[in-house]
Amino acid sequence: MIILTQDLIADDVFIPNMRSRPKEVETQPTVSWHELTMPSPPLPNNTDLIELTINRVESPFRYFIDSKHLLVSDDAVVRYTLVIESRSGSRNLSYEGIRCTPQGQYKVFAYGVNDQFIALNEATWQPISDSSSERYRSELWQFYFCTKSEFKPRQKSDILRLLKAESR
Repeated sequence: MIILTQDLIADDVFIPNMRSRPKEVETQPTVSWHELTMPSPPLPNNTDLIELTINRVESPFRYFIDSKHLLVSDDAVVRYTLVIESRSGSRNLSYEGIRCTPQGQYKVFAYGVNDQFIALNEATWQPISDSSSERYRSELWQFYFCTKSEFKPRQKSDILRLLKAESR
């Protein structure tokens, strides 16, 4: 039997499959948020890629984050280039963002096509899923990009340090 003390609950509000949020989350005032428009970065160089280790998932893919163009913007969105590589070496590239909300949100801003990013004009913010095919977003949100109790992005240097520590 596991007993969670109030200190542990308050310190870690990213409890998987939690049906109700802790009271301190429920009572936070709603803050007006405005998304900034940002240009897509250039396509990544292989030397700038950090491999993302995905826990609890057996996947035929490898996931990489472009360390050079990772951005924590003024609208509190962590913007990043994701490279998904198959076992055969083929790659898919996307430019995405994650918001550090209590349930987590993501948005795909652009896809890499023919040596450039092509913007998605009608992209919308979506809830982060814990499904195996999108597990990387959940991991980025919970363990790398966001602080656990404040629902705000970490500093870029902290994100990169965490990503590099895991990729060793």
